[in-house]
Amino acid sequence: MKIGFTFDLKSAAAPGTPDDTCEEFDSPHTIEAIAAVLRGRGHTVVLLGDGREFVETAIAERPDFVFNFAEGHGISRSREARVPAALELLGVPYTGSDPFTMAVTLDKPCAKKLVAAAGVAVPRDFALAADAPVSSIPRERLRFPLVVKPAWEGSSKGIRNKSFVQTAAELPDVIASLRREHPQTILLEEYIAGLEVTVGLLGNDPPEVLGIMSVEPNQPASHFIYSLEIKREYKRLVTYRCPAALPAKVLAAVEQSARSVFSELACRDVARIDFRVRDGIPYFLEVNPLPGLNPDDSDLVIMSRHVGWSYDRLVATILDAAIARNR
Repeated sequence: MKIGFTFDLKSAAAPGTPDDTCEEFDSPHTIEAIAAVLRGRGHTVVLLGDGREFVETAIAERPDFVFNFAEGHGISRSREARVPAALELLGVPYTGSDPFTMAVTLDKPCAKKLVAAAGVAVPRDFALAADAPVSSIPRERLRFPLVVKPAWEGSSKGIRNKSFVQTAAELPDVIASLRREHPQTILLEEYIAGLEVTVGLLGNDPPEVLGIMSVEPNQPASHFIYSLEIKREYKRLVTYRCPAALPAKVLAAVEQSARSVFSELACRDVARIDFRVRDGIPYFLEVNPLPGLNPDDSDLVIMSRHVGWSYDRLVATILDAAIARNR
């Protein structure tokens, strides 16, 4: 089978742009690692890229199937939906979630509303529009401390150590800094003091839970957020445990919440869902329907190693789930 492969190639941030501009994108090392798995299963792989190049190459090459890994450029809240939408227009089946799910999950406030309606606990929050003054924030709705972050980003873009805000007096400077680097809606979210866990799900009807992995700081801290600074120094700063060291009853609650999120947001084939666990209750933070597949340090890959899966098995399972679904 001829498989097209969509992706965004990581490059250095352009002068004058934030250093996390290309944080979601992938290195040639990751792109080749995925392509090698696809070739190893006997498929012909055509690199499609993203944007206009993707459309032109897809029309010219006419792949039978597409392994979609494209995040989309820019700051549009629907940028991850572009490739799936174009593939549906072209009539080409693909891995992963459809355009609606891609758009909804990137928009954190929207995803949280839908998840809350399904009965999953979510932190209190307030979404501050890009053009709204800080004075319009209803302070009575906030529960400090907060995590202040962009509403439409992934890979911890915009989530820095300074995103942890303890008082209202700190908000104007933090929001101004975020708006300079990420001109979009800003989410002011209640900080959940508890264990950070992420859940990997693969397949459909029902999906299989790959693992429930905790992310724990190596040094005692009064608070911990899985910020960009932490992720870039993860080997030194955090420990991953899979399964997370939680009572069986709480692990079951996390799994049930993850399954509810996957179902409510109509995810397909693969997703990684993040929670904070406080007093035995999992609070939904966000879902990534395009989780990173860097063979060295992506969270889903680290999780798969903890449960004894090879990288080849992980990538092949995503592809096989999509092919089976499209049959």
